[in-house]
Amino acid sequence: MFRYCVALSIILAVFTVSLSVLAQSSTAQSEVDENYLVLEAAVGTAGLTEVASIDHARLAQAEGVEMPASRVLIFSDPEINSSILAGNVRAGLDLPFRALSFDQDDLAQITYTGSQFLVERHGLTETSMLEAFDNRMLDVLGGLVAKPAPTDGLTLDYGVIELKSKLNVSEAVGRLTEVVMAQDDTVWFGEIDFAAEASQLGMEIPEAVLLLFGGPAPGGVAMADFPAIGLDAFCQKLLVYADDDGGSTIIYNDIAALAELYYGTSTKPHRALNERLTATFRSAIE
Repeated sequence: MFRYCVALSIILAVFTVSLSVLAQSSTAQSEVDENYLVLEAAVGTAGLTEVASIDHARLAQAEGVEMPASRVLIFSDPEINSSILAGNVRAGLDLPFRALSFDQDDLAQITYTGSQFLVERHGLTETSMLEAFDNRMLDVLGGLVAKPAPTDGLTLDYGVIELKSKLNVSEAVGRLTEVVMAQDDTVWFGEIDFAAEASQLGMEIPEAVLLLFGGPAPGGVAMADFPAIGLDAFCQKLLVYADDDGGSTIIYNDIAALAELYYGTSTKPHRALNERLTATFRSAIE
C-alpha cells in the first residue's frame, strides 16, 4: 500500500508539473500571438506592405517538431529599400523590415532589425537614410516593448556566406528557385525584385532579387533553443545581385554565426543547415 501511495504521489507530481509547463507554454503562445497581431495591424495603419507572415512554431509543429512560439512579420517600404540599396546593395540581405514576436523562457518578447545592425554589418553611414529606416520601424512598434537585434560583436559582413556565379541575375534566380522548391521539406514565402521597385520610383540600383523560403522541420529543430534567430536566419533569405562582369553574387545568412550573435553559442543543426544550403545553392549556379 505504501509503495502504491508513493507511486501515485510521483505520478500526480509529474502530472502537475506537466500541466504547469503546458499552462506556461499556452500563456506564452497567447502573448506572442497578441503582440504579433498588434504589429500586423500597425503595419497596415502605417501604410507599409506586408511581404510575409511566418508562424515558425505552428509550421514546425505541423511537421512533428516542437519549439517555442515564434512569429516573424516581414514588411516593406520600397522607398526606404531603394535608398538603402543605393548605398550598398548587399544590405538587401537584411531588408525589408522585420519584427519577431517570440517566447524566450516563457516570456513573450519582441525583437526587430534596427538601423545600427545595417551600419555594422553593411557599412552604411548616411544618417538621414538610417533615421528614416528607424522612424518607419517605430511607426509599427508604437508603444510595444521591443529590443533591436544585438549588434555587440557584429562586424562588416558578419555571418554572410557568399557564392559567385557566371549566370546573370535572372538565370541564377531561376535556377535557385527551381532547386530550392525541389526540396520536399521547403515552403516558399516570396520574392522581392529590389531593382524593379527602385525603377518604379525613378531610382536606379544594381539588379538585385531577394528570395524567401524555409524548411519548417529543420528550421524548428535549429530554433528549438534559439527562437530569436527566427528574425534573421529563418525564413532563409537569399540575395542575388549583379556583378560588373555580367555574372552574379549570391549571399545568405550563416545560421551558426547568427546563433552565436544572439546566444553566444551554436549547435550541430545550425552547422548542418549551413552545409546543406551551400551544397544546394552551388548545385544550382555552377
